[in-house]
Amino acid sequence: MPDITWEDPYCGEGNNCFRLGTDAAGNAYIAVDGNEDRYLTDSIEALRTLIRDVKAGKADHLL
Repeated sequence: MPDITWEDPYCGEGNNCFRLGTDAAGNAYIAVDGNEDRYLTDSIEALRTLIRDVKAGKADHLL
């Protein structure tokens, strides 16, 4: 498993919590809080785009 630095959990309404992480190679990670061994990875820019879309209400069903 890569050496991932996880941020504090982010919890939306209804106890949907996830964590964001990065590694030294510039990859970004997202995982459900408490289940960090099962994560999705992509570029940091792709993760930024996902977060912007969620905050803009385009993908609020993901939370």
